[in-house]
Amino acid sequence: MRTDLLTRLAALAQQREQAGLRRRLHTVTRADGMWVERDGRRLLSFCSNDYLGLAQHPSLIDALKRAADENGVGSGSAHLISGHRSAHAALEEALAAWTGRERALLFSTGYMANLGVMQALLQRDDLCAQDKLNHACLLDGAQLAGCELKRYPHADVEGAARQLRTRPDAAALLATDGVFSMDGDIAPLGELAALCHRENATFMVDDAHGLGVLGAHGEGSVSAAGLSQHDVPVLMATLGKALGCSGAFVAGSASLIDGLVQAARTYIYTTAMPPALAAATLAAVRLAQSETWRRDQLQALIARFRAGAAQLGLPLMPSSTAIQPLLLGDAQAALAASETLQQQGFLVTAIRPPTVPPGKARLRITLSAAHQEGQVDRLLEALSRLPAVGPV
Repeated sequence: MRTDLLTRLAALAQQREQAGLRRRLHTVTRADGMWVERDGRRLLSFCSNDYLGLAQHPSLIDALKRAADENGVGSGSAHLISGHRSAHAALEEALAAWTGRERALLFSTGYMANLGVMQALLQRDDLCAQDKLNHACLLDGAQLAGCELKRYPHADVEGAARQLRTRPDAAALLATDGVFSMDGDIAPLGELAALCHRENATFMVDDAHGLGVLGAHGEGSVSAAGLSQHDVPVLMATLGKALGCSGAFVAGSASLIDGLVQAARTYIYTTAMPPALAAATLAAVRLAQSETWRRDQLQALIARFRAGAAQLGLPLMPSSTAIQPLLLGDAQAALAASETLQQQGFLVTAIRPPTVPPGKARLRITLSAAHQEGQVDRLLEALSRLPAVGPV
């Protein structure tokens, strides 16, 4: 008999339940800065990607309201039909200028951006080399394109070189996260760019967690590494993290963007983001560029947290970014630690397999410019009392 797909899916969910790895959906009923109300409790969140504290900024809210009053809510169509509005065009111009690229192209989500770029660039006989810890959408993008996907050890430039040299005559793309979403460390972008130059491979960076946070004016990890459009021809970043909004963009040469308009299916065949959201995001871009104190505040809190964790002997992973993983190893220990923290008024997410490798479960602690020093100190005190915390 033919396998019933829904039955099989239910069995997989049951297996995750038995392994203690079931994902559960919780509803936040109210958000007030870094404070959220969830499951009837008021919690101080240390798991948000709102790194600059812009998600509820009055300027963004005002821009969204004014644009909605003028243009309504939805765009009503795909960009190439009638959905591309002046707010979209203005945002694309600002993003291109900010990142030092000729042009930028908006996508509805970061996932769709990466799928669209890879499907447009890569063909079945091509090679795509990727860091083993890349975000899932980069891996899925290569698989969707049908090319040969080779994964090199994390941040291992020589490993990347070996993968590229397995097929020296194949068209090749090397793709990496700029800042790795679960570990918080930064890719060796300069060395990877030099490698791509030597091997005549196209270099793509997903800077979802670097844009707004790194660089003198928040241009991201690529700019912070001193690299240009020539060094990194394909740059993707999201608008829902440091910018506090939603969506994504790809930036690069005019020829890249025109090619994506012609060939990226996730751009061509989807409704454009609401123009009001584009207007709010433009306000966020301007604030991220001008209010440099937000990055200064974030860096000060990161330094404070890491210094305090070192004094307490907490098993933090090496990271200089807002993502500060506390490695616990066992999935159940991570889940129990998260639940204990919630009882004490903190919201910190447990990250378990398959999101991270087996034995690498952790608390993914994220800091924001909206946090206060005293709140960071309180979290450190609570972490130090967790029974699961210790050498791994």
